[in-house]
Amino acid sequence: MFGCLKVVQLESSALPPLATAPTDTQPLPARPENAWIAKAGRPVAGAAGGPLAGLVFAAKDNIDAAGFATTAACPAFAYEPAQSATVVQRLLDAGASLRGKTNLDQFACGLNGTRSPYGPVPNAIAPAYVSGGSSSGSAYVVATGQVDFALGTDTAGSGRVPAGLNNIVGIKPSKGLVSARGVVPAAQSVDCVSIFARTVDVAARVLAAAQGYDAADPYARRLPMATTPLPAAFRFGVPAVLEFCGDALAAHAFAQAVERLRTLGGTAVPIDYAPLAGAAALLYESALVAERYAAVRSFVDQHEDQIVEPVRSILLAGKRYSAADLVEAQTRLRAYGQQAAAIWEDIDVLLVPTAPTHYTVAQMQADPVALNRNLGAYTNFVNLLDYAAISVPSSLRADGLPFGITLIGPCGSDWQLADLGQRYHHATGLAQGATGAPLPPPQPIAALQPAATVDVVVVGAHLSGLPLNGQLTERGAWLVRTDETAPDYRLFALPGTVPPKPGLLRVAPGRGARIAVEVWRMPATAYGSFVALIPSPLGIGTLALADGGTAQGFVCEPLALEGAQDISHFGGWRAFLQARAAAS
Repeated sequence: MFGCLKVVQLESSALPPLATAPTDTQPLPARPENAWIAKAGRPVAGAAGGPLAGLVFAAKDNIDAAGFATTAACPAFAYEPAQSATVVQRLLDAGASLRGKTNLDQFACGLNGTRSPYGPVPNAIAPAYVSGGSSSGSAYVVATGQVDFALGTDTAGSGRVPAGLNNIVGIKPSKGLVSARGVVPAAQSVDCVSIFARTVDVAARVLAAAQGYDAADPYARRLPMATTPLPAAFRFGVPAVLEFCGDALAAHAFAQAVERLRTLGGTAVPIDYAPLAGAAALLYESALVAERYAAVRSFVDQHEDQIVEPVRSILLAGKRYSAADLVEAQTRLRAYGQQAAAIWEDIDVLLVPTAPTHYTVAQMQADPVALNRNLGAYTNFVNLLDYAAISVPSSLRADGLPFGITLIGPCGSDWQLADLGQRYHHATGLAQGATGAPLPPPQPIAALQPAATVDVVVVGAHLSGLPLNGQLTERGAWLVRTDETAPDYRLFALPGTVPPKPGLLRVAPGRGARIAVEVWRMPATAYGSFVALIPSPLGIGTLALADGGTAQGFVCEPLALEGAQDISHFGGWRAFLQARAAAS
């Protein structure tokens, strides 16, 4: 079904001239500088103000940006666009600044990042391994912190595989949601402009600025978007048969991912992956590949010798099919779509590995077709069947390689996927890309209608950065503010608790102190599951705050405090922990 054939063993402000592609026919080494095809000495400034002000981005070099040549990683194809692609212009108008153009698998034909005359792009975490493609450079410059976000394209997974392999976020929007005018097509009817970022929050804000109907794009659509979050208790599909190309570490990482999604309120539902795999196979193994050839037909027919292998062979394969062959392939695709539709009757979202394994650059160069196909085992069907998707980091494996998961939903579910993806990502505790920087607090997805929320006051182990804070963030809670209680409370260190916890007790006026707290806000639908985790003698009650207001928060049964150490004079749990650590 999956076709895995190999097993992994473990400064000038002027705009730059077009980079010169190497001419050596030997396999080129993967170098960090290969990520860029053209880079401005100073970012091209966006409009003053705007929702993306202060953010710097890069664009994959099959997307037009005025002032930069567009090469599609083929120097002989290069041209100077008269204007920027619609998506680039919308981002500039929103205040973002453009740093430059990034490398890619030539003509966006590949999932590995080695099919470029400008050289392979290394993996940002493990440089001996492939970065994934075709949006290789865009993923690398985001993962390494060179830009805040980057545009890619995604026909068969090029906006997801590089995200999964580089520990970053990749949003693959619903088809037609973001204009593709000014994008060199790969297979135009299924092409999408994709977004890479180190956090879901940034990626979602970019999508909000980039989206919009464009009559100049023949495949643009006015899409009805889901504007309410997925239910707190949701059902997620998991392929009943999984393939990891012999990679046991990837299989273990995915099993962990399934368990993590369960902790977020999900119920796993086995699904028949056969119709999805069948649809995926059609992309390159049927007359559908003719659309790849048609996208750059005039250039291919005149400059075949300027195209690298195996891209040339893939494009030329599209010439051998007849119109009748194409109609037959389209009918088969519709049949797979009908079979797949039944899957959604029992699930809210589909969970798959972003990629089944990792390959070194040397392995990929030695076997570029089979291993590339393996990387697309869980991606190729998504656009063909008109789904939305987001890839988010899941873990770093025992060998240090990143593992990502992809959440897939029906067309128009983009914001729901971003919301769940953010909850999942923040539950991992991973750093941002290859930067080592911790994730910032999660932010509400602005396009979702505000759901009912509950404010929860936390005083101990649930404070930011402390051991139980994940019980808040994995439920989509976010920090509203730091605060203090009214001066009517005493704080005690509860003996024998793991992790260590305090108990908060209200006392008579004049006998208490102000205690430092944090106020967190969570969806009301998640509140019940959160309260169910609270062990005796702790509980939830109404707390009086310093400003005279009240909110639900942690309290303790008085009997449990007999003989407990009164730590009120420290002013809060965090200060007590710091003092204890300093004394030890």
